[in-house]
Amino acid sequence: MEELPKTFDPKANEERVTPLWKGAFTAEETSLKPPFSIVIPPPNVTGQLHMGHALDGSIQDLLIRYHRMRGYNVVWYPGTDHAGIATQTVVERMLLTTHQKRRTDMTKEEFLAYALKWKDDYEERILSQFKRIGASCDWSRQRFTLDSVCSKAVSTMFKKLYDKKLIYRGLYLVNWDPITETALADDEVEYEEQEGRLYTFQFSLSDGSGFIRVATTRPETMLADVAIAIHPKDPKYLGYHNKTFYHPARNVHLPIVLDHFVDPDFGTGAVKITPGHDPNDYACAKRLGLEALNMMTPNGHVVEGHGIYSGLKMAEARDLIVQKMEQSGHLIKIEKHTHRVGISYRSKAVIEPFLSKQWFVNMRAYKDRLKEIVENKEVEIIPQEWVKTYLHWIDNLQDWCISRQLWWGHSIPIWYDTENEDHTICYIGEGLPSEVEKNPSRWRKDPDVLDTWFSSALWPLSCTGWPQKTQDFKTFYPTSVLVTGHDILFFWVARMLLMAEFAEEAPPFKQVFLHGLIYAKSYWRQDADGRIHYASKEERSAFELMEKPPKGVHFKWEKMSKSKGNVINPVEMIETYGVDAVRFTLLSLVSHARQIDLDLRRFEEGRNFINKIWNAFRFTLPHLGDLTHLPKLEQHFLGDANQWILAKLSETSKEIESLIGRYFINEASMRVYRFFWDEFCAVYLEAIKPVLFKKKGDEKDFEQTRAVLIHVLIESLALMHPFIPFVTEEIYQTIKDKIEGLDPLLATRQVGLTSKSYDVAYFDLALEWVQKIRNVRAEMQIPLGAEIEIRVLRQKTDGTDPLDAKDVIETLTKSSLHFDEEFKGTEFGTKLIFNEAILFIPLPKDLLFKECIRIEKQMESLQKKIDGLKTRLENPEFVSKAPAVLLENTNQQYRDLFNEMVALKTQHDRLLIANSDQNR
Repeated sequence: MEELPKTFDPKANEERVTPLWKGAFTAEETSLKPPFSIVIPPPNVTGQLHMGHALDGSIQDLLIRYHRMRGYNVVWYPGTDHAGIATQTVVERMLLTTHQKRRTDMTKEEFLAYALKWKDDYEERILSQFKRIGASCDWSRQRFTLDSVCSKAVSTMFKKLYDKKLIYRGLYLVNWDPITETALADDEVEYEEQEGRLYTFQFSLSDGSGFIRVATTRPETMLADVAIAIHPKDPKYLGYHNKTFYHPARNVHLPIVLDHFVDPDFGTGAVKITPGHDPNDYACAKRLGLEALNMMTPNGHVVEGHGIYSGLKMAEARDLIVQKMEQSGHLIKIEKHTHRVGISYRSKAVIEPFLSKQWFVNMRAYKDRLKEIVENKEVEIIPQEWVKTYLHWIDNLQDWCISRQLWWGHSIPIWYDTENEDHTICYIGEGLPSEVEKNPSRWRKDPDVLDTWFSSALWPLSCTGWPQKTQDFKTFYPTSVLVTGHDILFFWVARMLLMAEFAEEAPPFKQVFLHGLIYAKSYWRQDADGRIHYASKEERSAFELMEKPPKGVHFKWEKMSKSKGNVINPVEMIETYGVDAVRFTLLSLVSHARQIDLDLRRFEEGRNFINKIWNAFRFTLPHLGDLTHLPKLEQHFLGDANQWILAKLSETSKEIESLIGRYFINEASMRVYRFFWDEFCAVYLEAIKPVLFKKKGDEKDFEQTRAVLIHVLIESLALMHPFIPFVTEEIYQTIKDKIEGLDPLLATRQVGLTSKSYDVAYFDLALEWVQKIRNVRAEMQIPLGAEIEIRVLRQKTDGTDPLDAKDVIETLTKSSLHFDEEFKGTEFGTKLIFNEAILFIPLPKDLLFKECIRIEKQMESLQKKIDGLKTRLENPEFVSKAPAVLLENTNQQYRDLFNEMVALKTQHDRLLIANSDQNR
C-alpha cells in the first residue's frame, strides 16, 4: 500500500481493504487449534440491513476476529432464511404490480419459480450489506434454509418427531391472517392500540325471570357463541347458575356457565363465550367441554349456513348484526373503546383467531429437559437475569403450531388417505411412497408448509451438515455461542434447544448472549386537539444534534418505528461516518441492559476516535525512518515512558480478554478507547517526542524508543482490530510494506497476551502530578506553550518515587523541576501539597507584570467607590436624616471596601517584590 493519505476517507479505506480479505476467513475442517464457531441469525432474504442486524453482526464479528487472532480455528457460518410469509407476501405484491396476477392465477410451480428468482436477486443484497460492515464469515460455507442440506435436515427431523409421535395434527385456535390465508406464530403478530366500539347487548333468560347483559368489541362473532360465562362467586349472578338464555343472533337457547377466568368487576361481569374465535374462550370451552364453532372462511368471510350473513366480510357482518340487534331491542349502548388489536407483521391484516386443523410439536414432552439444560448451565444464558424469564416461559410451555398455509417453504411430508384422513403416511424419500404409487387417486398430499421457525430451529445443526456426521459437524458442533436479541429467546433459542436435544441429546451451543434492543428518540408536537404529530426525518436529524429540542417539541426513547419517524438506517450512517465509526459506536453501547439508547451524536464520537487513530499513526510512521526489520527490545535500556506503555499494553490486553469473555462489550470497547486516546496518544507520544526529535537522550535511547514505538504500534492495531477492522488493517498494511517478516494480514495475525511485567507505579504517580500541575496552569491562565519553573521543597520516598519519572513530568507539563531548601515569603505563585513533596509554581514574569496592571485597575475602580461612600458619610445632612439602618449599612460598605483595598495593596506590593526578584 502507498503512504497514508492526509485526510481519512472511510469509503476509500473500506474499498482498499475489503479485497485484501477475500478468501482469508475459510476455516480448517480439521485442526489442532481449538474450535470457535458461531452461526449467524439468518436474515430474511427479503430484508435489508437494519440497525439490529448491524448491532448483532458487529458483536459476532468482534468475537470471531478476536478468537481468530488468539489462535482458534474459527468459523462463522453465514446464511439466509427463506422467511415464508414475508417472501410470499412481497412476491405476490410484485406479481400483482408487474403482471396483474395473483398467486391463485397460476400453478404452485409457476409461483415458486418467481419466488426463487426473487430470492436469488435479493439474497445477495442483504449478504453484501453484511460484508460491508466487515463480517468475516466463512463465505464458502454459506447456507439457505431451503437449500438441499437444510431441506434434508428439516425432513429428517419431521420424520423423527412423527415416528416418535411427538408431532400430531389437531384442531386448534391459531392466529389467522385472512389476507395471506395462513396461520401465524405469536412473534409474527404486531399489536397496536386502536379506537373501536364496545357494544352492550341484553339477552332474555329462557325461563322469563330476567335478563343478562354482555359487552363485546366483536359482535360479528356472536354467530359462533356457545354460552355466557359468569364467575361462580359473583354476587350479581348467584341466581343465574344453571340457567339458559335466548340468543337472537343464532335463534337458540344457550347455557350460562361458571368459570373463574371471568372478572366480575370488568364490564357487566358476564362474558359471551365464542371458543372458535377467542383464545380465552377456547381455553374456557376446553375446561367445560363446550363445542367450538367456526363462523369464518379462511379469507375472512362468514361461512355458509348463517342466512343473510353468509358470504359477508367480517366487518360487513358486524354492521348488519348490530343493526338487527338494535331493531329487535337487544342493543343497549355503544361506547368508544380503545383496545389492543393484533396486526399481521407483513400483510397488515387484522388478525382473526381461527379454528383449524394444524400440525403441532409436543413441546411439553421435553419441558423438564429444557429447564434442566439451563439450570445446570449446560447452556449458559448471559446476562443471567434472563434465566428466570426463560424458566417461567418453559413452565407455561404450549405445544408449537408448525403448519402454515403457504406455498413458499418446506413442504409437509404427509399424505392423507382420502377415505380416512386420520390415516397418514410420512415419507421423506425420493419419489412417492409405494402406497401412493400403487393407488394415487386415494392419497392426497398435504398442501401446507412448515413454520419458518422449524428450519431456523435446526440452524446450528444444518449449518454443520446434520443429519450427516460431516467433518464440520465433528469439528464445530456444538457451536460456541449464539448472539441474538433477547426478544427471540423463546421463539428461536428455546426451539433450537428442543431440536438439538431430540437430534443429538446435547445442546447446540455452549452460551447464549442476549443483547439489548435498540431504542431511538421519537420527537413529536401536540396540537390544540391533543393529536400527536411526529417530526419529519429532517427535523429529527436537527433535533438530535441539539442539547435539548425546541420549545413545544417532546421526545422519548422508543423502539424504532417508521410511523414514529425514529428509524436510524445503518447504511446511511455508514455513508456518513464510515463502517468503523458505526461499529465502534454500536459496540460501545452493548451492556447487559435490555435497552440500548442510540443517540446520533454517538456516531460523531465514533468518527472522532477513528480520525484520532488515523492522525496519530500518520504522526508516528515517519519516525520509523529506514526500519526494515522489527528491532529487538533490550529491556535494560528501556526508559520510563517505554516501560510504562508496554505495561499498559499488557494490562489492557488482559482486561479486554476478561471483558470479552464475560460479554461486557461496551466496557471492552471503552478500554480500547482509553488505551489509545488517553495512554498512547495523550501520554506516551507526548512523553517520547523529545527523544524522537533528538532533543533529549542519546542514540541508544532513540533506537530503543523507536523499537518500543513500532512494537506498540503493531500490538495496539491488533488490540483494536476486532472492534474497528478497516482502519487498523490499512495502517498495518502500510507498516508491513516498510518492515519485512510481518504476517500478510492483520486480520489473521496470531496475537498472544504480553507476559512481560514492569513496575511502573512510580510513573502512574508521576502522571497524577502531571494532572494537578496542568490544572494549576489552567487556573493561573498560563499559556499552553509557556515554559514554567516548578520548585520542589521537600521530598519523601517510600520506594515509589514519582520523581523517578522527572523527565516525563517536565515534558508533559512544559516545566523544569528544581529542588529548594525553602521558599521566599515574597514569592507569588501556587503551592501543591502531596504526600511525597510540596511543589511551588511561581507565576511567570510576564504574568506578574500583567497581574500588577490588573490589580492597579481594580484598585482604581475600588478607590472611586470608597471616595463616594466617604463623601456621603462626611455630609452632615445625610448623617442627620438617614435612617439608622441605612447609615449602618453605608458604614459597613465603607469598612468592607477599605479592607478589600488593603488586601489588594498588600497583594500588589508582593507582586512588585516578586517581579523585582525575577529581574535581578
